[in-house]
Amino acid sequence: MRALLQRVAYARVSVGGEEVARSGTGLLVLLGVGADDGPDDVDQLVEKLLNLRVFDDERGKLNLSLLEVGGELILVPQFTLYADTRKGRRPSFVRAAPPEKGEHLFRLFLERLRERGLKPGSGVFGAHMHVELLNDGPVTIMLETP
Repeated sequence: MRALLQRVAYARVSVGGEEVARSGTGLLVLLGVGADDGPDDVDQLVEKLLNLRVFDDERGKLNLSLLEVGGELILVPQFTLYADTRKGRRPSFVRAAPPEKGEHLFRLFLERLRERGLKPGSGVFGAHMHVELLNDGPVTIMLETP
């Protein structure tokens, strides 16, 4: 499982011209599900994401987590994080989970975030989305389960 985190001042996601998610200060998380991923990967990545120290403390050091700053979060499904571009000019996505499995684990990820007290915004699985954000820092970090 892969998650690309972007610390944001704001973010929003639209589908077909309609806004489906909006956040203020927090994280925009693009989530890719791999073919071999399962519920344990979800749990591991949720814990890492919520406790990763990517927000500034009073001295300007990255010492605070999303939970500590009370930040907001938008989760966007992004199978293209599993693009393999080593050969040719067209990316291969054979290492990405099939859509049914990807959607199941994406929804489980959202559920785990809610269980931790967050109210995450969400992109729409399988939809063509427009994602707008103001990256704060910029801070962009890739997380990956083993």
